[in-house]
Amino acid sequence: MKLKKLSLRVRIFIAMILLVFLASILIAWVTIYQYNEEARDYHKRRLERKEHNIKEHINYVLKSTTYPVTTNNIPLIFKDKIYEIAAIHKLQVNLYDLDGSLLKSSKATIALDTISNCIETPILNEIANSFGHRYVGVNEENGEVFRSSFSYVTDAKFKPLAIINLPYLENDDFLNKELEEFLMRLGYAYLVMLFAAIAFAYFVSKYITKSLKMISDFMKDTRLERRNKRIEIKSSSEEISNLVQSYNGMIDELEESAVKLATSEREQAWREMAKQVAHEIKNPLTPMRLSVQSFQRKFDPKDPNIHQKVSEYSDTLIQQIDTMSSIASAFSNFAEMPAQKNETLNVVQIVKLALEIFNEEYIVFTSDSDAIIAKFDRTQLIRVVTNLVKNGIQAIQEQGEEAPKMEVHVGDLGDAVEITVADNGIGVDEENLLKVFEPKFTTKTSGMGLGLAMVKNIVETYNGSITFTSQKNKGTTFRVVFPK
Repeated sequence: MKLKKLSLRVRIFIAMILLVFLASILIAWVTIYQYNEEARDYHKRRLERKEHNIKEHINYVLKSTTYPVTTNNIPLIFKDKIYEIAAIHKLQVNLYDLDGSLLKSSKATIALDTISNCIETPILNEIANSFGHRYVGVNEENGEVFRSSFSYVTDAKFKPLAIINLPYLENDDFLNKELEEFLMRLGYAYLVMLFAAIAFAYFVSKYITKSLKMISDFMKDTRLERRNKRIEIKSSSEEISNLVQSYNGMIDELEESAVKLATSEREQAWREMAKQVAHEIKNPLTPMRLSVQSFQRKFDPKDPNIHQKVSEYSDTLIQQIDTMSSIASAFSNFAEMPAQKNETLNVVQIVKLALEIFNEEYIVFTSDSDAIIAKFDRTQLIRVVTNLVKNGIQAIQEQGEEAPKMEVHVGDLGDAVEITVADNGIGVDEENLLKVFEPKFTTKTSGMGLGLAMVKNIVETYNGSITFTSQKNKGTTFRVVFPK
């Protein structure tokens, strides 16, 4: 918990120091390990060389002796020569018979009690059965490591005569001194690196925190109610550049959210107004219709022009009433939020049902499959499709040059359903692209301009989205996507 509270600069300092410290420990461990391996290899190869040279010397003595070359004569043959061999090669030499009993040793007679007079049976078996008839044992006494090799001495016909034993002391004083000197130099080098790492960490942390502080100041100054400035950094690291890009992207999204919020507030105002208008207009409709009907029944029929007058009056009044009712219904439908009934239905079937009310032969329907199941309100889905198709038909009628064409498609996106309505109508002017879904916006001579706003309201209530692409005089494609 305390580490999380440290500043970035302190964390960089700690990370750099720990990195150098751990690297120094690792390299020191690898160096010591390597030195120990080299020391073992050195002693192993040195013992092999001495053993080879001593056996060559022994073979020379055997060739030049006047005694018969037998196991029993080994003590006589090497009575004095064994001391010469040991002195020349600076290594103790012990000769045993093939049963493991000591025959001759270069060590003084007084000290022979410290030498094993017999070779242990496992060692004899190892010599007899191993490849090369050789055995090397390693043991430690009084803190010193000894290697002891055992191998056959043969005659001219390669028949074993005796077993030669060469005790070898591993003296690592020289190597240990070299290792201490190397570790000391390594320590000085890492001490210099530690100071360099501290200085480097200071400048790097200062450079990084400088950019971060600037970004932090911009973020503190960010406000929803105004246009925020983007960060412009000419040269920076990839991480800082990604952070700046993320901030600039957030600013763009915030600006879009502010626009959506303003649009939502306007839509809410329109809803409230629509409710009020619907209430004010619908109240007198019923008594007006009843009055007209009563007038038709009670007026004096003897008047020769009475029927014509009543009919004209009634038709005019009823037409106005129907117009007012249509206006009130349009506002009311927009103001009423669609209820999320979440009926499980076949979207393909419902879209086909919605298209049956249209008689236009140029409407073509396609789908990815015969059944795409989703949860949606049946009435609201029909309303969405109907409004989009009506909008497309009106756009095609205003275009009037090419053969009319409209394609309605239902697609399966896995976790979502896609409905597209594409027409080859007049398209949407560039200056009207941002106004298409605004309430009461229309470019037509008739209608209230609430159809697309109502569709957007319904789709977004079901956590969906509606978008469109349009080209002037080439057509428009609306795309509705909502989760299953």
